[in-house]
Amino acid sequence: MQITPLNPEDPFSLGDFELLGRIGQGGMGQVFLGESLGGEPAAVKVIKPSVVDSESRGRFAQEIEVLKTIWGPRIAAFLGADAEAEQPWLATEYVAGPDLARHVETHGPLPSVLTAALGAILAEALSAVHTQGLLHRDLKPANILLGPNGPKIIDFGLAAFAESSVSLTAPNQVVGTPVCMAPEQAAGEKPLTPAVDVYALGAVLLFAAAGHYPHQAATPYMVFHLVTDPDAAPDLSDAPADLVPLLTDMLAHRAQDRPPLVEVVQRCRSVVEAHGLKIAQARRRLTAHTAQQHAPAVPPPAQEPAPTADAVVPTPTLPVQPAVTETPETQAPATSAHGDTSEGTHGDRSTPSRPAKSPRHRAEPSRTLRHSVQARRTAERIRAAYAAAAPFVPSRTS
Repeated sequence: MQITPLNPEDPFSLGDFELLGRIGQGGMGQVFLGESLGGEPAAVKVIKPSVVDSESRGRFAQEIEVLKTIWGPRIAAFLGADAEAEQPWLATEYVAGPDLARHVETHGPLPSVLTAALGAILAEALSAVHTQGLLHRDLKPANILLGPNGPKIIDFGLAAFAESSVSLTAPNQVVGTPVCMAPEQAAGEKPLTPAVDVYALGAVLLFAAAGHYPHQAATPYMVFHLVTDPDAAPDLSDAPADLVPLLTDMLAHRAQDRPPLVEVVQRCRSVVEAHGLKIAQARRRLTAHTAQQHAPAVPPPAQEPAPTADAVVPTPTLPVQPAVTETPETQAPATSAHGDTSEGTHGDRSTPSRPAKSPRHRAEPSRTLRHSVQARRTAERIRAAYAAAAPFVPSRTS
């Protein structure tokens, strides 16, 4: 999803973050592309003024506290927040890349070896989250961003403590995305266990490799019925044969029949090694594969004479991207206690033009910002091209 320009009513800044454009939106809030005083890009989530009340502030504050406890190289980092502001906001690391759902919809499923590499990366990341006493509870393709340095998991808004019956929602309230939801989660069982994230990861990997979910139907209610029916086997059609045994186990109806995440990592490694690759090689190929498909071609630089000391160098302006309408997942949108859709993915980044602002608008920093964004995008393309061209030598066995 492309970044779209700010609307006239959008805030100019939140905390120490200057807002540059819109990333996405959901029922409860809007997500902006922001930049810190030191030039660090961020995804800034803001609660809509129309839904700011004591309950929404409480939920938002709890999400902030959860994010403060989560860390890891494959998790979008927490950067700052203010739940007490007039417009409560939360800033996390910005990942310059599409989400997995958009990638598969645009370019088709991933090869089995790249799907296995993705599975090993995400299973290891989720295992670290579980070690911190938390569950994600809403893992889905839209919450996995394929960045220039590899995939990252976002949106822990539904995360809950694994060893507690305390929930972010009211009793008997089912939250999550039905097409990726474990049967016990869909049935409203509590407390939930790490097995719910194992099931969700299985659904994500099936989508990555085959382009569809374990259970699909015309309405979310029909999906719920299929997910909770022990006699309704998951649809593994079009899944690569070498991934079917693992996906079958991860999508088992009973939580106790699913493998732990440590085993998932090992079995994904086995699939990768059966293709003659080491896991590190497969990870590099995954990053190069996704980055190359989403990076626009870079034209060769024009040969221009070096400017003289008194020459004026014009500031380049990036093209304005047209507004993009957010499209909900056709099979079953993510829901929360308030019926919210996903808060938006970070998506591919381009710098939008800013609407006219009051005299407080800082023109010069914005011009500098365009330079820094353009430089980062160029560097990402060069890294992706280098990674794609790098030779990958299969490991030798004695």
